Amino acid sequence: MKTIGLLGGMSWESTASYYQRINDAVKSKLGGLHSAEIILYSIDFAPLERLQHTGKWDEAAHLLAEKAICLESAGADFIIICTNTMHKVAPYIESKIAVPLVHIADATAKKLVSQDIKTVGLLGTAFTMEDAFYKGRLHEKYGLNVLTPNDQDRQIVHQVIYQELCQGKVSEASKKAYLNIIDKLSEQGAEGVILGCTEIGLLVKQSDTQVTLFDTTRIHADFAVNIALS
Repeated sequence: MKTIGLLGGMSWESTASYYQRINDAVKSKLGGLHSAEIILYSIDFAPLERLQHTGKWDEAAHLLAEKAICLESAGADFIIICTNTMHKVAPYIESKIAVPLVHIADATAKKLVSQDIKTVGLLGTAFTMEDAFYKGRLHEKYGLNVLTPNDQDRQIVHQVIYQELCQGKVSEASKKAYLNIIDKLSEQGAEGVILGCTEIGLLVKQSDTQVTLFDTTRIHADFAVNIALS
């Protein structure tokens, strides 16, 4: 079994979901008392969040690269970043380590392609929904047409993530707002919707809607398990 390096804490709530999902998947595949070989570096999210919202992405990249190097030095065979947004600096992190960095957008895109999805909606932080690092990768590498909510709805999605979900708060009002936004994306032609922030799965689940949801936390974690056991 390969050792998975988890670069987490962004937020710790979703990192906990990664840890549980990975271990559940390993136990399911191997049975008995098996669990995953994991090295976790969980950062303090508050300083990183300030760097995000002040546009200091170079500093954020240096910070995460240092932690990724620690994971590599500790024996991780490959690394996953337990958040969608910070894949904005994935190329810099990759340049500083020798072990593979398993990109969350690649794992998600391969799942979409396997289900013959052509047009997909995307929810996430404003950075993920608006910047090219995520949408561009889905389109350029996998030919996917990516739809995002309108300006007002993007603001709602972003605020709920940082003001509620990253603080462990789950609101029925926010769930209703998210489901309404998901329905709008479906009406615009989305064949499914990517939950492109690792906290959104804490709020919205497949049982809440008939629109097909792609939970990036679950997809990324399962992808990592397949690599670890390959």
